[in-house]
Amino acid sequence: MGLLEAASEFKGAGPSSGPDRAGEWVFSPEAAGGKVTTVVATPGQGPDRPQEVSYTDIKVIGNGSFGVVYQARLIDSQEMVAIKKVLQDKRFKNRELQIMRKLDHCNIVRLRYFFYSSGEKKDEVYLNLVLDFVPETVYRVARHFNKAKTTIPIIYVKVYMYQLFRSLAYIHSQGVCHRDIKPQNLLVDPETAILKLCDFGSAKQLVRGEPNVSYICSRYYRAPELIFGATDYTSNIDIWSAGCVLAELLLGQPIFPGDSGVDQLVEIIKVLGTPTREQIREMNPNYTEFKFPQIKAHPWTKVFKPRTPPEAISLCSRLLEYTPVTRLSPLEACAHAFFDELRQPSTRLPSGRDLPLLFNFSPVELSIQPQLNSTLIPPHARAQTSPASHGTYERYPTPCPTTLLCLILVLSFIFSSGVDILKYSHL
Repeated sequence: MGLLEAASEFKGAGPSSGPDRAGEWVFSPEAAGGKVTTVVATPGQGPDRPQEVSYTDIKVIGNGSFGVVYQARLIDSQEMVAIKKVLQDKRFKNRELQIMRKLDHCNIVRLRYFFYSSGEKKDEVYLNLVLDFVPETVYRVARHFNKAKTTIPIIYVKVYMYQLFRSLAYIHSQGVCHRDIKPQNLLVDPETAILKLCDFGSAKQLVRGEPNVSYICSRYYRAPELIFGATDYTSNIDIWSAGCVLAELLLGQPIFPGDSGVDQLVEIIKVLGTPTREQIREMNPNYTEFKFPQIKAHPWTKVFKPRTPPEAISLCSRLLEYTPVTRLSPLEACAHAFFDELRQPSTRLPSGRDLPLLFNFSPVELSIQPQLNSTLIPPHARAQTSPASHGTYERYPTPCPTTLLCLILVLSFIFSSGVDILKYSHL
């Protein structure tokens, strides 16, 4: 999410208007060598009690439109942390900071401290979020297996997706929608297989009746209601994105690629078929009068490789639904049969290590859908609570060229997107 777009949805006063401002960097990290940096920072959780925090070994590990991410080592504990530095508009409070301060879950990257620093330009202020450092992402893990011309072992798919759904259940119970679920935002420790959801730069506390921007979420993972321009969407957009992540891990490639909204809708319709008028109404009532060419749904079993576990296909089909309210809730997904193996006491990681803690549900989690608790917590784990074969497969076939071209023309008209029809001249 770009800084200008993010700022357009921010509300409230900026850091310079009150006691939120917690400290300044004593020097710029770009100039860091082996020096020790000491700042006055506020703890991420709990009372606002600024304290000195010192760190060293600073290096850039990521950057983008949001700002820069550094890796550093805390002097006191010798732990590695990530420091996300973003330009702060003084007129507004930072939504990412406000959300992260209220979140506390084992599958969400933890905000340890935050502080402000001055930029090179006059009156330029940066917000610095000191976060847990986790070395890998699901994206890089999957890419590693893809380069080896294999797919990620199914046990990892189960462990990663289960933890993702736990994190979503928690944030949704707090009224927060992440709005950018994708493999790059799923941090993983390759040794323990612990997953932590990160990057709440696009996240928002959704309030019924208040409009939201529809151009949110990264391409390939955008729910159809977003592509249709809905502004009254719910946290079910995160469920669609999670379904896309699951499908991608099973396929070894994105399930709904596309360079535009039209491209992506075409790919979605090739799998799910043309949405009914009622489904379109549920996504965005403004489009119910349009006549869409009829394309039949493609069988889910033919979308995936032949030896894909049936339970995985079943779960995908329950997540990737046109109608937002019919998608599984995060905890319903956790209770799905696809994850039954994780509930067996003998299950281990391929390395022989124990699974990460999967059933240490908090009272908050247990109160979300209590009717599921007996399924979610296997008997052996009650104390925790306070390779697929590859082979060839056929990608789903292209529907009738004439019908597909009609669909593309209708979608192009709806979105006035100026889609280059010549790119489909091979149909």
